[in-house]
Amino acid sequence: MRAVDVVAAALERIDRADRTLCAFVEVWHEEALRRAAELDALLDAGGGGALPLAGVPVAVKGRRGLSAAGPLLTAGAVAVGATSVPGPGTPWQTWGLGARGRTVNPWRADRTPGGSSAGAAVAVAAGLVPLATGGDGAGSVRIPAAWCGVLGLKATNGRLPSADRSGLAAPGVLARSAADAAMWWQAVSGEAAVARPPLPVAAVWSPDLGFAGPDPEPVALARAMAERLAAAGVVRLVRPRTPVRLRDPAPAWLALRALHALHAPGAVSPGSTPEPVPGRAVAHRVRAENDRRLAGAFSEAPLLLTPTAPTAPHGHDGPGDRYSTSLTWAFNLSGHPALSLPAGFGRDGCPAGLQLVAPHGREALLLAVAREAEARGADR
Repeated sequence: MRAVDVVAAALERIDRADRTLCAFVEVWHEEALRRAAELDALLDAGGGGALPLAGVPVAVKGRRGLSAAGPLLTAGAVAVGATSVPGPGTPWQTWGLGARGRTVNPWRADRTPGGSSAGAAVAVAAGLVPLATGGDGAGSVRIPAAWCGVLGLKATNGRLPSADRSGLAAPGVLARSAADAAMWWQAVSGEAAVARPPLPVAAVWSPDLGFAGPDPEPVALARAMAERLAAAGVVRLVRPRTPVRLRDPAPAWLALRALHALHAPGAVSPGSTPEPVPGRAVAHRVRAENDRRLAGAFSEAPLLLTPTAPTAPHGHDGPGDRYSTSLTWAFNLSGHPALSLPAGFGRDGCPAGLQLVAPHGREALLLAVAREAEARGADR
């Protein structure tokens, strides 16, 4: 099939479904079709050998997402539109606001898809595009991936370019399959194809990281998924000498984010002295202590498994006083790569996720494990 046909079909799906889903803030019909035609001409002339993603329609996170999608476009992908992110005055961890209104969960319209990569997860889950870029500063790829039933990967912090100067955010991707996510990773990282790891891979399970207090159902769904991975021979669950008990990263994460905001351009008047941010020293102590504990866990197994989110998707009125990020933002603070794998459905009909965390720089291991899970049927 020609690139123009593939892209036109994606645009048609978006036009039809987005009236309800509100996953996009902009759809680039003319630009996408023009780029697809250029790719077809290039392929017809025999010049598409270095374009592994030739004609693949992708969505980018937010109106500024094209700047982060450069490697995908260089690989031949076609950007069809910008996906929704939280709108003005809405909590960053919860909502998306598309051009047609509030972004809805494709499994239940009365529930949120999560955020902040809200529209990206919805676009992939609804089959509008196979890939969508995301950004993950506290779980913004992994939480919507879990709540929409797709795969979401956060890269190692600092490994790929990021506009976030706090160091807490990293680029990521939402995809319908591990193979598609691996294509994104190869394009943005330059790594060779993801190799099959020696199986089973040793993995440590933690339901709460020692502090999070998740609800029973997402824990049970994630644990059941971990056991399916073990039964399929993908992982080998091991009991660590010391249970994984991290310090709650919330005060540290919030202090570092506040420090970044304080020192951002224009945050203080020229010649003035910024006030010290309360908790800065505590933040660094929490980070150092958690890094030490995670190093201990990874010395026993290269994978750490947890639920992705502590609750099922909540309604559009918000999460109340629950942090949807409680199981994810520890790894923005530590910088470890992490992936959310679909883990089945709760009683409310909404998806849940299993979070896989690996040592720094081991994105390929996460993707290989996810690919083996799909190949062996452990994801069903």
